[in-house]
Amino acid sequence: MTHLLHLDTSPRGDRSVSRQLSKEFVQMWQDQQNDHTITYRDLGHNPVPFVDETWIAASFTPPEARTPEQQAGIEISDRLVDEFLAADCYVFGVPMYNFNVPAVFKAYIDQIVRPFRTFGIDSPTNFYGLVEGKKMLVITARGGDFSPGSPAAPYDLQEPYMRTIFGFIGVTDITFVHAQQLAWGEEASAKAIADAQSKLKSLTASW
Repeated sequence: MTHLLHLDTSPRGDRSVSRQLSKEFVQMWQDQQNDHTITYRDLGHNPVPFVDETWIAASFTPPEARTPEQQAGIEISDRLVDEFLAADCYVFGVPMYNFNVPAVFKAYIDQIVRPFRTFGIDSPTNFYGLVEGKKMLVITARGGDFSPGSPAAPYDLQEPYMRTIFGFIGVTDITFVHAQQLAWGEEASAKAIADAQSKLKSLTASW
């Protein structure tokens, strides 16, 4: 059985392009599966808490040695990490905000990038990922054009950040499909969505 974790991170509802595209891809993927399960988490409408001091103390304390306060402070993170590790593949719908990911998605990443859960530590200078054999599809929605070679390309902090942080925990098989130029008028927006839909359709066979 293949287990897919589907996340949406946009605060928008029906007007969200990233939601629309991630939903369409998951439906196409599901139609081709004989034995599968899907876990869905809507971070845009149901955000997770930010990391705080209690969380930090708990994450570096063995479970058997945590105080009740630390255990309560790390409980949501434990559930999110368990959910993340249980999946075989990931589909994330992520709009670009200020050249990077939305704050709700950054909060989620901070909750699941955990020492001794998703990455290991050999020494003060040697870290290694513990999440192996997974693959990820990231579907982004962008107002401008951040394609390689474009004037705005240097401002794309979104894809490099996600490749870095998920690669850090061991997820290196990552595919990006960008719907760009969404703020360039109706014609450009419609073309961008259609191009992304075409790319997503061609990906379903390999998923």
